[in-house]
Amino acid sequence: MPDSPDSSNSHAFSRPFVLRNGTTGVVRVLRPDDRDRIATAFSKLEPESIYTRFFSMKKSLSDAELTRISTPDFVNYLALVASVGSGSDETLIGGASYTVLPAAGGERAAEVAFTIEEDYHGQGLASQLLAMLAEVARQHGISCFVAEVLAENAAMRSVFDRSGLKPTTTRQDGVIHYRMALPP
Repeated sequence: MPDSPDSSNSHAFSRPFVLRNGTTGVVRVLRPDDRDRIATAFSKLEPESIYTRFFSMKKSLSDAELTRISTPDFVNYLALVASVGSGSDETLIGGASYTVLPAAGGERAAEVAFTIEEDYHGQGLASQLLAMLAEVARQHGISCFVAEVLAENAAMRSVFDRSGLKPTTTRQDGVIHYRMALPP
């Protein structure tokens, strides 16, 4: 169910994607019924992917984390997921989310986070998710994305650096802090 061109209804956001290797799927808003799909996808991640996303090791997501992740409010928290297959064969292969930060100086900023299943690294999925997330964020009055990326996470740094959002960065204790304006 592709979105209308203005995609003003973020609840119904859905877009097809094609990866560099030809894999096709859909990016859509995360739904509460994705809870089990999220847990399954997380359980298949390699430890390095978990560490680069959460900056620590964890074997599973807690019930509280699963509930929070799977219930976007479309105002302060939104998550998009990339999936392949459909119906009972649908598999989540990646996701991106933003969480609105307390307003500072009238600017509405949001922290972004990404997770991509290892078999799909280097295929352009994170870049596509970032562009779609930025599109929805602009419609909700968000004017800036921020992110923290481990210095050794060259892949995510490359996504931000090549995004066209002209990031500014600062570095502290092995973490790069990104700030990316979302021009209209």
